[in-house]
Amino acid sequence: MARPLRVEFPGAVYHVTSRGNARKAIYLSDRDRYDFLDVLHRVVQRYHWLCHSYCLMGNHYHFLFETPEANLSRGMRQLNGVYSQSFNRRHRRVGHLFQGRYKGQLVEHGSYLLEVARYIVLNPVRAKMVRSPADYKWSSYRSTVGLRQAESFLSTAWILNQFASNNQTARRRYQVFVRQGMNENTLTGEINNSVIFGSEAFVQTHGLDNEKTRLLSEVPRVQRFAGRPDFSALFTEPGLSLKTERNRMIRIACEEYGYTMTEVARHLGLHYSTVSKLLKPG
Repeated sequence: MARPLRVEFPGAVYHVTSRGNARKAIYLSDRDRYDFLDVLHRVVQRYHWLCHSYCLMGNHYHFLFETPEANLSRGMRQLNGVYSQSFNRRHRRVGHLFQGRYKGQLVEHGSYLLEVARYIVLNPVRAKMVRSPADYKWSSYRSTVGLRQAESFLSTAWILNQFASNNQTARRRYQVFVRQGMNENTLTGEINNSVIFGSEAFVQTHGLDNEKTRLLSEVPRVQRFAGRPDFSALFTEPGLSLKTERNRMIRIACEEYGYTMTEVARHLGLHYSTVSKLLKPG
C-alpha cells in the first residue's frame, strides 16, 4: 500500500497523531509524559513551530501544529525518534515504540483549525476518562482557559483571539465553545476520516480532490456560532419572568445564536410547539 501523501508548505497547519506499536502504551508513567513534553518543547523551538492544541492519551497523542517553514517531516522524525530512544533506555526495551509513521492531516486555517482544536481536547471526554476536559491534566485545555500557566511550547494566542481581544472574555467563550462540543453533533467523523480537513477549494488546491477527502460545506455554519453565550447567560437577564421578555430572548437564542427550538424548549421546560409558534412570522 502506498504511503500517505505528505503535503508541506510554509504556514501549513496539521493535526498530527501517532499510535503505539501494536496499540501499546507510549507512556508508562508521568515521568514519561514530562519527558515527551520536554522533547516536544525542544522540537517546537528548533523548527519554529506553533503548537495550538495537544492531548496525550495512553497509547497515542494528538497535536495541532502550524509550520511556518514547511518542515513537519523533519520535526516529527526528531520528536518520535528522540522520545523513543529515551523511553527504551528508561524502560530497558528495544524495538519500535510507535506504529509506523505518524498521521499528518492537513487542516485549513480559520474555522477548521478551531474545530480540530476542540476535537483534540475532548478526546479524554469521548474516551470516558473524565467528565470534563478541565479534569484532564495532559492536554492544552487547562492552559488555554487559564487554569494553569501555559506550557513553554504552547501558543494560545491565535485560538483565544478568535473569541475576543480580551483574554478573560476569550477564555470564557472558548470554554462555552468546547462545552458545546460535548453536547452537540460535531464533525468528529469528518476529522477522523479525512486526509485534508478544509473547504473544497482548499482540498482542490492541495491536490486531493476526491470523495474521501472532500470536506463538508456545513463547517462554516457550525463555526459561525463559536463563542455564543450559553443558556444560563441568555435567560438570566432582569425581567425574564415577564412572558414578553422571555419570548424576545427565545427569538434571539434561535435566530441570532443558532440554538435549535428543541434545545430552547428543553432548557425552559416548554413544549416544542410553544417555541415553534413564537418563531413563526406574522
